[in-house]
Formats: sequence, structure tokens, C-alpha cells
Amino acid sequence: MPPPVRKAVFPVAGLGTRSLPATKAIPKEMLPVVDKPLIQYAVEEAYAAGVREMIFVTGRHKRAIEDHFDLTPELEQALEQGGKHELLAAVRAVKPIDMSVVAVRQPQALGLGHAVLCARSVVGDEPFAVLLPDDLMIGTPPILAQMVARYAATGSSMVAVQEVPAEQTRRYGIVAGTPAGDRLVQMTKIVEKPAPDVAPSRLGVSGRYVLTPRVFDEIAKVSRGVGGEIQLTDGIAGLLRHEKVYAYRYEGRRYDCGSREGLLQANVELALEDPQLGDGFRAFLRSLEL
Repeated sequence: MPPPVRKAVFPVAGLGTRSLPATKAIPKEMLPVVDKPLIQYAVEEAYAAGVREMIFVTGRHKRAIEDHFDLTPELEQALEQGGKHELLAAVRAVKPIDMSVVAVRQPQALGLGHAVLCARSVVGDEPFAVLLPDDLMIGTPPILAQMVARYAATGSSMVAVQEVPAEQTRRYGIVAGTPAGDRLVQMTKIVEKPAPDVAPSRLGVSGRYVLTPRVFDEIAKVSRGVGGEIQLTDGIAGLLRHEKVYAYRYEGRRYDCGSREGLLQANVELALEDPQLGDGFRAFLRSLEL
């Protein structure tokens, strides 16, 4: 039985340029979907997978993320005194008692691989998850819980993938491999953002990973690649030379909330599914002349 996945890394130091001007003063991870910021959806997904230590790799302009998961005694007191017990429960649920939060600075924007490497001293010598909050992922059970279950069965690193259109391979890390059952593909290759004519497949990496600590050694060897950045994809390619890595075709759906279209889609679909908002919002949409 491999050691459990107890820690998750959230790379949140990016500038959010795709969402400007909304993200000029607000971290992109704090953009709301219905009534919760993106980062909270990702943290809740990790918590549901058994993770209890959340590691935020932040930049100097991301203090709002740490504040969101901090205690707010004055707010809680005001809600309690006002008898707003439902809101009080929602505020307290943001950070359960048994969950810890650690913030690590990424001093330079040198890419996703570098962001993950910044968390090495906190993660230590144990497996860990990586969640990209831009990718809001919905599944039953939650996507990361699906992956942690496969990791427990295989003891190997796990990368979430989905089939992408051929013309979109430039947007993703693309993997190739051989079917290994139970939605798994044993990876033989991973390439960052290849052109359609050289892409090894159409399996695109989504923003969820379960990784063994050996990946830190491999990232540390990586030179700057696509976009002048240290890519996590290249670290995983190095990991493939030493141990098995699986691509996992997750059950669920993904919203690219780093784009305006994806953020709008997530808000609409999740609002329609909300037990309190759904019926009224659906009636509103039907009233529009679309």
C-alpha cells in the first residue's frame, strides 16, 4: 500500500492576464462561480479526496487568497449576533478545523514546474496532488478523489486527461501511451503544447495531478522550455524514465475558467444545478429572447 496523499499544491502566483481587467486588483483564483471563488472549489475537491494540508504557491499580489482561508472572528460574531446561522455555517466551512493552509512565495514567474518546485520543502518526501484552480472540475466522486483511488491501487503518479480536438493540441500538454484498464493509460510520452501535425495523440492534460516526490528531482534538472518557462510537463517526462506514470481519463466535466467563456459557462451551469437558485434562474433564461 503506497503512502496516502495528504498534501496538495495550488500554483496561484500567475497574473491572470486572460481575465483582465477583472484581475487587475483581484487574484484570478478569487473570481466567483455562483457564490464561491474558484480557489475554494479546488480546495474543497482536495479535501474530499482526503487531503488535509493545502499549500498555496503565491505571489506578492495574492494576499486575498490567504485571507479567504483565514479566520474572521469579527464577521463570525456579527453573523452569530444577527442570527444568520446559515451564512455563519458557510463562512466556517471555508476552512474546516482539521485543515491546514501554508503559503509559499514563487519569487519569479518561471512556469508551472517552477511553482511546484517552490513547494518542495513543505511537501517533503511524500506523494502529493497538484490542482490548477483555473480548471474547475466537477465529478461524482470528485475528480481528485477518483485519481487518489487509482494512485492507491497502482502506487504510481497520475495525470488527468481528456480528449481534445486536434486543432487545440497547442493549448495542452499531450500524452501518448498504452491502455492499462480502468480508464488508465500507461504513459510513454508527454509533450508540452505540440502542433497538431506532431502531437502524439489527442489526450490533453487537465489541471489535476497526483505525483510521487521523485518529480522534484526531475523538475530541478529541467531547462527553460516552451515560453521560456520551467514546465511541469518536462518534469513528468523525466519521471517517465524512472517509474510508471498513468494518464487517467476522468469521469466528469471541466471548465476552463481562465477564459471568459469558460467562467461564464461554469456560472450558468452550476447556477442551474443549485437547489436554491436553479428554478428561478432557469425561468429567467427562458424569458430571454435568445
